[in-house]
Amino acid sequence: MKANSFRWCSGAVMAVILMLPTLGLGQENASETAFSAALATLKGASMAERGQAIEQLAAVRQPRVVVVLQALLEGRLFNLKADDRLVIGEAVEEGYRLIDAQSAKSLGTAALSATQKIAVTNNLRASLRKLIGRLQLNDEDVDVRLDAVKAIGKAVDADSLALLRDHLVLEQDADVQKAIKLILGLEQLNSTDKVQRLAAIALLKDQASQDVVNHLNGLVEKDTEGRFREPDGEVRRQAEAALASINARLQLYAAAETLFFGLSLGAVLVLAAIGLAITFGVMGVINMAHGELMMLGAYTTYVTQQLMPDSLGWSLAIAIPAAFVISGLTGIAIERGIIRFLYGRPLETLLATFGVSLFLQQTVRSIFSPLNRSVATPDWMSGAWRINDFLSLTWNRFYILVFCLLVFALLLQILKRTRLGLEVRAVAQNRNMAKAMGIPTGRVDALTFGLGSGIAGVAGVALSQITNVGPNLGQAYIVDSFMVVVFGGVGNLWGTLVAGFSLGIANKLLEPYAGAVLAKILVLVFIILFIQKRPRGLFPQRGRAVEG
Repeated sequence: MKANSFRWCSGAVMAVILMLPTLGLGQENASETAFSAALATLKGASMAERGQAIEQLAAVRQPRVVVVLQALLEGRLFNLKADDRLVIGEAVEEGYRLIDAQSAKSLGTAALSATQKIAVTNNLRASLRKLIGRLQLNDEDVDVRLDAVKAIGKAVDADSLALLRDHLVLEQDADVQKAIKLILGLEQLNSTDKVQRLAAIALLKDQASQDVVNHLNGLVEKDTEGRFREPDGEVRRQAEAALASINARLQLYAAAETLFFGLSLGAVLVLAAIGLAITFGVMGVINMAHGELMMLGAYTTYVTQQLMPDSLGWSLAIAIPAAFVISGLTGIAIERGIIRFLYGRPLETLLATFGVSLFLQQTVRSIFSPLNRSVATPDWMSGAWRINDFLSLTWNRFYILVFCLLVFALLLQILKRTRLGLEVRAVAQNRNMAKAMGIPTGRVDALTFGLGSGIAGVAGVALSQITNVGPNLGQAYIVDSFMVVVFGGVGNLWGTLVAGFSLGIANKLLEPYAGAVLAKILVLVFIILFIQKRPRGLFPQRGRAVEG
């Protein structure tokens, strides 16, 4: 009897084990059937039917659901007229590149007339954002979960709040937790319960969000009849204290942003002046064509992009050495053709190089026309790093700052560790002694002028990413370049670096109070007064020739 019972139990267990794959397959088929039925309903003519289909899709456990809902929200879900099939379309020149909404198989391309867009109302869009957020809330990717929370926050209701409260207990990422607390706190501020409002203020006082500031201001403001919108005095006092705490942080954010923009402006000034510091310091030449050499570098970037329109990143990388070579060779030609006959006559070099600058401007106008040219920015330099609602740093200026430091470090190594650098330093300190020791000062002068001109061309590449390229581009920076060189100390690279960043920060600190034009005038007056006390700048060049 016991043996028969044992055989019966064993057989039952084996039958269940054998049925498990079949049960799983049945569940999968049921899910696929529900997914197919919801897609069919989605093609219904009425918006009510589409709303029901959206709810049905959200209830289906199928990985394609989020893709279809996202396509519907973005207006990329179509009905293919030929076989009445739902497809996801991506716009191309010949129409749409189609993907089957259910199977994700590629269907090639189709003309616009072959498809009919599945339209949705604003109410359905709000529902879609909320449903997509719910489906993505448990995704393994932190960024997906953060986007899901933000999507839910755009259409909040009681169910969404309950969902976010439940998820807050499980969420491990600090940024996602912060986003959830922001939504919950803002909704809690509207509560009729005083305790709830006080708890919301305590929850929101550490948040750097414009929505928080607006809601807290609403609590402490008066209506048109002169009555406080928030009747409870304690709630108002807590809201005022929270606003004071947030405003204190806002001042820090504003200071950080001002410092960043000052450093980015300083980086532009350093790039524009560093080549001039070499030629002016070593050769004593007042080169008024320095701005036009930057202009050549900017136009080199423009031409490179025209030759490589589909590879903006690579075209920018190629433009840097190309601009250095073109501007450097132009500088050597100017030095060999004109300047070498005018050494010791600074006024004549100033007039001669001013004539060269006019010639280069007119040449560019004849080739490219007087109109400004726009240089595209690569994707990785576009946009901004948004830290919070009150602090964001633009990527193009950040990369220019990094680029400036790299150019400075490379130039410093050239002057310290190469034979050319040794000869340049020798000529800068005592030209006559260097010539007596056999250093070919003429060749050093030409190469030095070419090096400074090449760096000016590289500066033009950077400038092309923050301003339009035109024949007058260099004129906007020539005066600032001379100010940086004189303020830092003629011929001293470290002085140029410190002076450029100092003047950039000073400009940005003064602009909110004095305006952009008056800020520049005040900086110029300061430099004039400073030079009266220290004629050789912050870091004066040393050497027997200079001291003598």
